[in-house]
Amino acid sequence: MSEPSEWLIYRGAGEPHEGIGQLPPPPPWRDFASRHAAANGADGGDGSADRRLGGHRHLAELHRPGAEELEMINAALYLRRPLLVTGSPGAGKSTLAHSVAHELGLGRVLRWPIVSRSTLQDGLYHYDAIARLQDVQIAAHSAAAGRDGGSPADDIGSYLRLGPLGTALLPSERPRVLLIDELDKSDIDLPNDLLNVLEEGEFGIPELERVADRLPDGRAQVLTDDGTKATVTGGRVQCSAFPFVVLTSNGERDFPAPLMRRCIHLELGRPDHQRLATFVRAHLGDEAARSGEDLIAHFLERSRSELLATDQLLNAIYLTDAAAPAGRDRLADLLIQRLDRPR
Repeated sequence: MSEPSEWLIYRGAGEPHEGIGQLPPPPPWRDFASRHAAANGADGGDGSADRRLGGHRHLAELHRPGAEELEMINAALYLRRPLLVTGSPGAGKSTLAHSVAHELGLGRVLRWPIVSRSTLQDGLYHYDAIARLQDVQIAAHSAAAGRDGGSPADDIGSYLRLGPLGTALLPSERPRVLLIDELDKSDIDLPNDLLNVLEEGEFGIPELERVADRLPDGRAQVLTDDGTKATVTGGRVQCSAFPFVVLTSNGERDFPAPLMRRCIHLELGRPDHQRLATFVRAHLGDEAARSGEDLIAHFLERSRSELLATDQLLNAIYLTDAAAPAGRDRLADLLIQRLDRPR
């Protein structure tokens, strides 16, 4: 067994050294170099980049829903209704969206992470009015100087970018998968603001609607959340296939009845040993899942009376495996601290 000090990079001795070179590779979910490589198409073709990106694809492949979970997912697909998934952190709520997208071949999951400042506008689109004004001024200055500065006023779509919700509502043959993550963290108005868009499957872009009659065939090319271009006609986005929308909540607040009425509600219980082992295997591999059996069991025991998150379990298994320090259980307990206050 290694001595406790052997795994320490920062030693607190005040002596400069080159210990940073001894750091092992980062946890897969914190490997930013691989994340950027995967985003630029540098995956080796074996799915390794997906695992380094946090294991979403690998976890989706391994995910095996229970009978009730399976029925509610299919109910949402059949009825074209949003699926509201509630449960404790780490119960596998977000995994549902990736699992459906992977199995049904629906492409990249569009993700809209919610914070207290999120508004409906953030999910639909962003209009960069300042950039457009600056370009108009530059064009006017160039024209006054006798140079061709272009006409940004006629290219308004260049200043618009659809958000995850707006992109999900673009017309397409197959539905997109949209994950609206942690809706319970939103401002009190956002759930109500979502109602009309989710019910009608369309929304208008006033900046385009005002100039639609001056655009060729009323069409404008706008940037999407995927980083590609899409055509918007008449200033309105109207879906042809309603997206598979997954709303997740950690149960920190109740939602208004009108939203609940328009959703299929699925409550996920605490993850069991098998689901946690699958979670660890997807992110860290089979060997880590085997070596972390004792930590998984200890985590489950504690979670019966404490609020914990599976991210903490991943941190503990990765660090105790990578550093192999003495006092493994003690270090794991330091990393897996309860998220609620003792009563």
